[in-house]
Amino acid sequence: MDEIAALTIFEIIFNFIGASFRWIFENLWRILTNKPKFTFKQYLSGTKKSHKYYDGLLHGISNVIIGLITTFIIILLIIIL
Repeated sequence: MDEIAALTIFEIIFNFIGASFRWIFENLWRILTNKPKFTFKQYLSGTKKSHKYYDGLLHGISNVIIGLITTFIIILLIIIL
């Protein structure tokens, strides 16, 4: 039971970090290219227009991967500096 709780907390934290990273950089890119921006909620859980289960799942997986990479890079920079 503790493993399930730990994995859930792990997923929530890194999903949020990854979605934040995507939202910041993609919104900067969209401002520079004059394209319409998306809300943070769309980066966190996918678009509401898509009713496909895997769309929200893929957003979560990519957010967790990006969150892990971002956290790893930040930790490396802290150790090096």
